[in-house]
Amino acid sequence: MPESDFHQLNPKKLLLTKWTAVNSIDKEKHFLVTRVINPEAAPYHIEFVELEAVLTRRSFTLPWAELTNKQQWLQGWI
Repeated sequence: MPESDFHQLNPKKLLLTKWTAVNSIDKEKHFLVTRVINPEAAPYHIEFVELEAVLTRRSFTLPWAELTNKQQWLQGWI
C-alpha cells in the first residue's frame, strides 16, 4: 500500500463513517463505525474501531488501520 493512501484516513474522524466490505462478511456488506476504541495505556491513540452492520446491527471490532486496505474495505456505501 502506498504511504499516501495510509494518510488519507484520519483516525480521529472515524466515528460514524460508512464502509463497504469488498467481500461480504456473513452476507453483510455495509457497515458504520459506531465506536472508536482507545487503549488504556495511551488514551490519545486509536487502536480499534467497532463496526456495525447496517442490515443486522451485528457488530465487531478490528484495528482501525485495516480500513486503509482497499482490497478489503471501501469508504462509503457502494
